[in-house]
Order: sequence, then C-alpha cells, then structure tokens
Amino acid sequence: MKRIWQLAHNRTIEVSQKAIIMGILNITPDSFSDGGAYCSVEDAVAAARNMEMQGAHIIDIGGESTRPGAKPVDESTEQARILPVIRALHRQLSICLSVDTYRAETARLAISAGAHIINDIWGLQKWSDIANVAAQTGAGLVIMHTGRGRKPHSDVICDQQQFFKKSLTLSGKAGIKSRQIVLDPGFGFAKTPEENVALMNRAKELQQFGFPLLAGTSRKRFVATFSGKEGIGERDIATSATSVILRMAGFDIFRVHNVAINKEALAIADAVRAVGK
Repeated sequence: MKRIWQLAHNRTIEVSQKAIIMGILNITPDSFSDGGAYCSVEDAVAAARNMEMQGAHIIDIGGESTRPGAKPVDESTEQARILPVIRALHRQLSICLSVDTYRAETARLAISAGAHIINDIWGLQKWSDIANVAAQTGAGLVIMHTGRGRKPHSDVICDQQQFFKKSLTLSGKAGIKSRQIVLDPGFGFAKTPEENVALMNRAKELQQFGFPLLAGTSRKRFVATFSGKEGIGERDIATSATSVILRMAGFDIFRVHNVAINKEALAIADAVRAVGK
C-alpha cells in the first residue's frame, strides 16, 4: 500500500515498494558503535555524504548516547553538538535529516536548522512538549517504544499496544497528523535478547497500528548474542539478517550503521515481496 510520510519543510517520503534506509550519525564521544568518530562538522558531513552515496534516504543525527548506562548530557551540550552539523548538511546535501532527541527545544532548533524528522526514543512520554513541536512544524515523527522507566507487560505485543496507545493519545491531543507518524518497537531498549527475538517473530502483528514501521536493530547487543560476533563492527551481517526478516514482516524504514550491506540485503527482500503482490 502506497503511503506518504509527511515531513517538515514541505518534504515527503513515499513508503511503499522499496525499503527506506536511515543512516546513523552520532555526534557523541560515547555512543556504543561510532562514538567519537564524527565530532567535527567536516567529518560528520563526509560521513553523511558517504551514506547518501551508498543509498541512505535519511540521516539520523544524535547528540546524546542512548546506550545502556550512558551518562545523559544537558540540553545545551546536545544542541552544540548537533546544530552545526544539521546546518551544514542542510546547506550541502539534499537528503532528508532526522534529529534523534526527546527534548522539545532541541527538536525545535533542529527543525529550524533544516531537519525534517524528529526521532523520539521516549515516544513523547519523557517531555510531552515535543509533541507540540512536531505539530507546529509538521515534522515527521518517529515514536519509539521503550521499556525503560516502566514495568512492561509480560506479553511483548500487549506491551507495545499499551505503550503506543498512550503515545498516540498524546500525539492526537497535540494535533499531530497521522501522516506524520512512524512507529518504532524499540528493539534493544530494556528488552532481553529473548524478548527481542520474540518481538521479531511476531513483528507482523505490529501492522495492526496502521502506521509505517521503523526497525532499529543495528549492531545491538542482542544481535551479537545470537550471531556470536561480539565485536561492534562484526555485527553488520547479522544486522542485515534482522532487516530482511523485518522487511518481510512489513517494516518500512531501517535505521542502520552500515548502509551498503543493509541496502543490498533489503534489495533481495524487496524483490521477493514484489513477486508476492
């Protein structure tokens, strides 16, 4: 089914026959995979340009590590890290830009600097004002599920339902349009390896919400648990396997570190899906 994802600045992305790849660009010293790699604007722009050349449709820019046990940063530090990069990317590239933040003011400034999408790992439930920013700017909005800071339901799908019901109520009250919304089940966020796999096994059930779906499995610890590859940079092949599984289950957008490997794997999944339609 053809869908149009509405973004800020009058941009849109068609969500239909082809998988959409979101490249990860962390402007942090301590992210679990690429911490410290892109701390200069020049290095960040070069990395984004390379991901675009490899086939990324979106670059997701974050200024605070969300790995388990990471120390939070203050708002001003987050903004100082990401805003110069967003401004530079907006000037130099035509690719869509996403800001990975749960803070309303950071999101507002990022959209003003040229970002098109807000990616909130707390699903509007940490700082509810971020919903107003999405509504006022017309930004695309990724609402991610998390098990952090709450007691989850024992059934992985029931827990998704409970969480997203609250998030979607908040988005509706703020006036966010349904065509702005993408849902992310939050693989790896306060979920055991077994829960992550159970969620993948039942991933088709997440289509019940009626929104495009984003997968964020890239290089996460649960991938290493089952692949046996402990090195961060050794997890890309296993990540691409999860991308294919989730694409066949109806997922649309894939947030990844290695764009090239996942693009190649997802091209096969898309070809198989096309035959089945």
